[in-house]
Amino acid sequence: MQQILAICAGASLGALSRWGLSELLNRHFPLLPPGTLVANLLGAYLIGVAIALFAHSELSPAWRLFAITGFLGALTTFSSFSAEVVGLLQQGRLLWAMLTAGTHLFGSLAMTALGLASFSVLRRLFA
Repeated sequence: MQQILAICAGASLGALSRWGLSELLNRHFPLLPPGTLVANLLGAYLIGVAIALFAHSELSPAWRLFAITGFLGALTTFSSFSAEVVGLLQQGRLLWAMLTAGTHLFGSLAMTALGLASFSVLRRLFA
C-alpha cells in the first residue's frame, strides 16, 4: 500500500506541475506551445539526477517510486508530445514537426546525461 500511495502522491504533484508549466508558458507562445517541451526537458534532467541519487543513497524504495515513477512520470509526457507532432503534420508543417520531434528526443537524452553529470560533479564537490 505504501508503494501505491508514493506513486499516487508523486503523480499528482507531477501532473499539476506539468499543467502549471503549460498554463504559464503556452499563453505566451500559442503557435508553438513550449509547455510540453519544457516539462519533458526538465523532467529528463531531473530523472538523470534522480537515477544517480538513488544509485548512491540508501533512501527507501518508496522515495524512488514517488520521485521517478510518480512525479517525473507524470511531469513528462510522451502523449502530449505525440499529439503536438501529429498536429503539426496534419497542418502540413513538416519541418516544424521534425524539429519538434528532434528537439524532444535529442534534448531529453542530452538533459538526462546532463542530470547524471551534474550529480557526479556535485557529489565530488561535497564529498
